[in-house]
Amino acid sequence: MRHRISGRKLRRTSSHRLALLRNLVRALLLHERIETTVAKAKEARHYAERMITLGKAGDIVSRRMAFKFLEDKNITKKLFDTLAGRYKTRQGGYTRIIKFRRRAGDGASLALMELVDRPIKKKPPAKKKKKEPAQSGEKT
Repeated sequence: MRHRISGRKLRRTSSHRLALLRNLVRALLLHERIETTVAKAKEARHYAERMITLGKAGDIVSRRMAFKFLEDKNITKKLFDTLAGRYKTRQGGYTRIIKFRRRAGDGASLALMELVDRPIKKKPPAKKKKKEPAQSGEKT
């Protein structure tokens, strides 16, 4: 029975698993959208949501706890300055996991993990190229 056992082992040692989850959370907070396996995304969601909750608290203790996990000053600064303000009124549920395909090499199911309410960058419409009239004449 699995009573009171939480979390996935992901076929890694505990130190390797912690390093993997830290890297996933760092990438998510930096890029706001990552592609990973479904199992890794579900496991990283817990840590990402906890980091955003710490960012919303905004005090020095929370900042130190977040930095202890993230180990990156720039990401910690973004978390407390940008992301905390974005999710100030939201009561949790800061991430979204969208299953979308299988990996070609091993068939693992992949998912997009992204932060909800992230600003979408719109691409400017592509300019159509005008066709140049064909020039008649011999090539020399």
